[in-house]
Amino acid sequence: MVLLLGVVWIFVLIVMHLPCYIDLSQARVVLSELGINLSERQMKRAAETDAHGRRKLPFFIDPIDGRLKIEKGSLVRIYRELQIEAEGNATTLGERFGRHAGPHRD
Repeated sequence: MVLLLGVVWIFVLIVMHLPCYIDLSQARVVLSELGINLSERQMKRAAETDAHGRRKLPFFIDPIDGRLKIEKGSLVRIYRELQIEAEGNATTLGERFGRHAGPHRD
């Protein structure tokens, strides 16, 4: 019984973390659900390789259908990490307006 529960638990963990690969149009929908509205052209540009063979986002060519794909969780995580970084780099009100934002006392 314990072994069976262990196997079921491992199966649940694996299924919960299976990657979900999406194409360009699906990635555009995922981003729009996050409030990031990009045109088809902007999405294509993010998936194009630059002179060094790098992409702005980690799209790859699916070996079976030859279309560009990206892992859905990676796409969301990239934007989330950028937001967290931006929050860390933002100045506080105290830093913007001096240490004492209230009335000046001598």
